[in-house]
Amino acid sequence: MIFEIIMLLCFGAAWPLSVYKSYKSKSIKGKSLSFLYVIFIGYIAGILNKIYYRYDAVIYLYVFNSFLVFLDIFLYHKNKKTIQS
Repeated sequence: MIFEIIMLLCFGAAWPLSVYKSYKSKSIKGKSLSFLYVIFIGYIAGILNKIYYRYDAVIYLYVFNSFLVFLDIFLYHKNKKTIQS
């Protein structure tokens, strides 16, 4: 479980910066929507695994990280819409 926590903390450390850059730049440059969705699906799978097989406090890291990725996806769509108009 400790390695899972370390992995989630390392991945999770990058998302606030990514969300901040998306928000401030109002650009989709350098973003891959398919990558964001793959990561989001992976976090959802981690949450479901914790719910069905081994519920522990690590689920909160999955939830937090998936929320940040969802926010980045939301900003991607918002910024893409802004660019197109």
